[in-house]
Amino acid sequence: MHGAVKWLHVRSTADRDASGDVFRLTGMIQDVTSRRQLEEQVQHAQKMEAVGQLAGGVAHDFNNLLTVINCTVESMLAETHEPSSRRDELVEIRHAATRAGELTHQLPAFSRKQVLAPRIVDLNEAVSQRDRTLRRLIGEDIRIVTLISAESPRVSADPGQLEQVLINLAVNARDAMPTGGSLTIATRDLEVAPPGVADPHTGRYVELSVSDTGRGFSDEVRSHLFEPFFTTKHVGRGTGLGLATVYGIVKQSGGHITVESQVGVGTTFRVLLPVAAGNSGSTAGSPTPLAPGGTETILLVEDEDALRKATRRVLEKQGYTVYEADGSTAALEFAKHKLECLDLVITDVVMPVLSGRQVADQLRRARPDLQILFISGYTDDAVVRHGVLVGTDHFLQKPVTPATLAAKVRSVLRQEPSLRQPGAE
Repeated sequence: MHGAVKWLHVRSTADRDASGDVFRLTGMIQDVTSRRQLEEQVQHAQKMEAVGQLAGGVAHDFNNLLTVINCTVESMLAETHEPSSRRDELVEIRHAATRAGELTHQLPAFSRKQVLAPRIVDLNEAVSQRDRTLRRLIGEDIRIVTLISAESPRVSADPGQLEQVLINLAVNARDAMPTGGSLTIATRDLEVAPPGVADPHTGRYVELSVSDTGRGFSDEVRSHLFEPFFTTKHVGRGTGLGLATVYGIVKQSGGHITVESQVGVGTTFRVLLPVAAGNSGSTAGSPTPLAPGGTETILLVEDEDALRKATRRVLEKQGYTVYEADGSTAALEFAKHKLECLDLVITDVVMPVLSGRQVADQLRRARPDLQILFISGYTDDAVVRHGVLVGTDHFLQKPVTPATLAAKVRSVLRQEPSLRQPGAE
């Protein structure tokens, strides 16, 4: 094929005469392009795995710290009723902590291992709501054209991650047009996946396309676009994680992403997501009211001292009686004497000695009716690997605020115990 790059393995043998001169050269040429591509895919997967583990660990530590900040700030705000500069500063801290939580949630996206919070989203509405943000982000020298589908395509996706996909693709397009140009964002329904999509599923799709009139790039660059830390930008201008993040989000959402580009003409990214049945939620942006408290007894199992104490303060202000355990060993020791008095156990998932799932299974052998709420600062698949099924078990993702914690605790206490048996998969 014209313009294609082939990898060849050449082996040759020289036959020499009595004087040492070469009189015959024989050899073999083998096309190893497929093997080379497979090796690159393996290397890419290993790189994604290593970076994903690093990002998951960083996100875990930050989420724990942010939970402490959130709980402390909310407590101070509750005691500061009158308008003042101090209250304004506390509100700014709360806002910054919320934004930081959103950022840490995005960290493991390029490794495709974060726990998403999908809901039914109207893609047209999602694009329209980000129009003003994108115009401020892109700049006045780039014309933005939005072409919305006549229908209202709905997909099942994490709204925050969907926003991240759109912003990353738009920023990538902006950087490809340093002297200005045109950016087109479009949505449309597709009955089947178009050619070029690897392993397409049957059924209807929604396509989100982001096109620019920028510099474009070669096939060689395109083959590395979604690799973490790969960038064509100057040193200090790019991290090489933007498109890797997009790729991870799309894949974990059950979708596909393709790219078309021509040097000097422009680039088009196409994101395909399966159509979802149902109505889109309308309360995603609404603040969570502080749920009413209760008088139940809770065992809090958390190995981070600052986080455990901050969480206890929040629960006690809600009226609950709270006992602390600084790990799995302390939790099981406590249960030997006071298991019957407990209404709920809140436990971290990843802990030394025994995981939260193992602690929960042991407690439920003695108290099958005991409610368990798992909580974790890991945003990747660590919670799944430790036996917690996010769709089945009661689970809360850090960082949390007093409002989200209070609401979740009240919700769990009102429900019947999980039917999931100890040790079940």
